[in-house]
Amino acid sequence: MRSKESGRDYQISVAFPSEEPSSQGFPIVYLLDGNSVFGTMVESVRLQSRMPARTGIGPAIVVGIGYETDTPFHPNRHYDYTLPVLASELPPSYDGKGWPEQGGADLFLSFIEEELKPYIEQQYPVNKERQILFGHSLGGLFTLHTLFTRPESFQTYIAGSPSIAWNERLLLEEEKEFYLKLNLIKHKKHLLLSAGELERSHESKVNEKAEELAKRLSNHTNLVVAYEEFANENHISVLPVLIARAIRFSLKVSEE
Repeated sequence: MRSKESGRDYQISVAFPSEEPSSQGFPIVYLLDGNSVFGTMVESVRLQSRMPARTGIGPAIVVGIGYETDTPFHPNRHYDYTLPVLASELPPSYDGKGWPEQGGADLFLSFIEEELKPYIEQQYPVNKERQILFGHSLGGLFTLHTLFTRPESFQTYIAGSPSIAWNERLLLEEEKEFYLKLNLIKHKKHLLLSAGELERSHESKVNEKAEELAKRLSNHTNLVVAYEEFANENHISVLPVLIARAIRFSLKVSEE
């Protein structure tokens, strides 16, 4: 799918439940880094929702947003998931060669809201009151940016191991503005922040930053916030565990 506004191409994968939808339609999960975790999310939702009376989890549509590549992660994600930042504010690159192009988060969010969602909603019975955004690492950063700047876009936000250090100054500014506007939000929002225990040794301090953010946001009645740290998991191995937890956080049958 090509974005009309940015001209960038995306590989969109959709998994639709075999069950009959309710009159409200199915909840829907929009999944960033679709190339790497779409299959894991789809199978996890399918298994957990197989017997809702016992598991407490209902079926959902899963939409993976990825790129036309066979690799788990495409360099274009750096552009799509990040805010524009001065080169002097960027963290050191892992290979010493510099970072890929960055700063396209708002364009990417516009693509999701104005192009992808309308297309999906024409094809499938979507419950617009139960939309979930899932992102990990830079995708977690984008998830927080979306919550802070366009909170009406989704009802539940999953930000795993969010790369807060990448855009920390701008993100803090967005957080402050968001907190001041929370009283104006019509419907309560839900945010799950998480990290793997073994990430505590990383210089980005993702665990500490995510936990501190959860504490700052936890006092508002219009926002349900949880922080979870998964034992013996690192930045990548945490993904299957996070996905399983995210499903229980966002797809409970009692919320239908």
